[in-house]
Amino acid sequence: MKTLLDIENWPRKEHFHFFRQFDEPFFGATVEIDCTAAYANSKKLDSSFFIYYLHKTLVVVNTIEPFRYRILDDKIYINDRINASATIGRPDGTFGFSLIEYNHSFDIFKATALAEIERIQTTTGLFTRSFESDNVIHFSAIPWLNFTSLSHARSFAAPDSCPKISFGKVMVAENGKRTMPMSIHVHHGLIDGLQLGSFVDYFQEIMNQ
Repeated sequence: MKTLLDIENWPRKEHFHFFRQFDEPFFGATVEIDCTAAYANSKKLDSSFFIYYLHKTLVVVNTIEPFRYRILDDKIYINDRINASATIGRPDGTFGFSLIEYNHSFDIFKATALAEIERIQTTTGLFTRSFESDNVIHFSAIPWLNFTSLSHARSFAAPDSCPKISFGKVMVAENGKRTMPMSIHVHHGLIDGLQLGSFVDYFQEIMNQ
């Protein structure tokens, strides 16, 4: 479900109309995340770390309202729920686009994610399903690379307002501390640096729990 945002009475009305005219309206940042506690918790829950931090990412996305905004026909809609379209790798080196539905319960989410990962890994091709709605984040993991910045391949002609969130290689320090890079790209017509900062702060907070 989604509801229409009243743009005329939205404090960011001028910002939206300004940035949506850009050929490239997305901006982003790369930050380092302390994942020491989160990695340990994922093992206690008998979960892959990927599924664990994907769930935490969706918790934050669904908590901070602007990350649920999407642009359709020059209007802004607020989605009730945002899911993940994550790239899932296969043994042959290819990957496919998935659709993993969000659930606040980690156990339910884990079961859903495992089923979708298995489906992708037993199919071929990039698009193995249709995507009827844009109530997703574009999500990817690059566990082989400790990157400090990241760009995305995009078609400027195609309408797109979905946040793009990527994670890199987990690095382990001599004292046992684990860190990993996180890149977040968002549509500037919908989200500013303030909300981006709130996203990172809250994500780090729940990763520390």
